Amino acid sequence: MRIVSRRRLREFWVVHADAEDALKTWFATAKLARWQNLIEVRRTYSTAEAVGRYTVFNVKGNTYRLIAKIEYRLQIIYVKTVLTHAEYDKDRWK
Repeated sequence: MRIVSRRRLREFWVVHADAEDALKTWFATAKLARWQNLIEVRRTYSTAEAVGRYTVFNVKGNTYRLIAKIEYRLQIIYVKTVLTHAEYDKDRWK
């Protein structure tokens, strides 16, 4: 998969240093993936869920949420944002 944009991940881990390793692992895993649908995503990330047109990944256990739009046909992941669990629960990202 091609991932747009790693910069959002980096900006998040500058503020939340404990997320760096988990986000780098997610990036490396997703980059090598060839997912065709959410079912295949869940084989790698069992807690991934569809929320509207986005896929939400739990990062670093359940501490952070990575929200992305996946274009399966084009094999592109657009990272919308990374949030703390508390920020995610406020639903302002939608």
